[in-house]
Amino acid sequence: MSEQLILEPTPLNAVDRCDRCGAQAYVRATLLNGGELLFCAHHAKQYAEGLKPVVAAIQDETSKLTATASISSEDE
Repeated sequence: MSEQLILEPTPLNAVDRCDRCGAQAYVRATLLNGGELLFCAHHAKQYAEGLKPVVAAIQDETSKLTATASISSEDE
């Protein structure tokens, strides 16, 4: 009997950068071949349709963008 190891995706942070423009990445696309691509919110939206046939999973953390803006507004 073989066992499968299922890994939880690690959260994206400020060190993770968009593969297209170098901005902070908020989306991780795990490809069917095992590779991964990181995108800022803008480029994730731009390439979403083209990635669908080759992506196994998408980790979308763009909600962090609005959560940060809400916290900043409340502090003022």
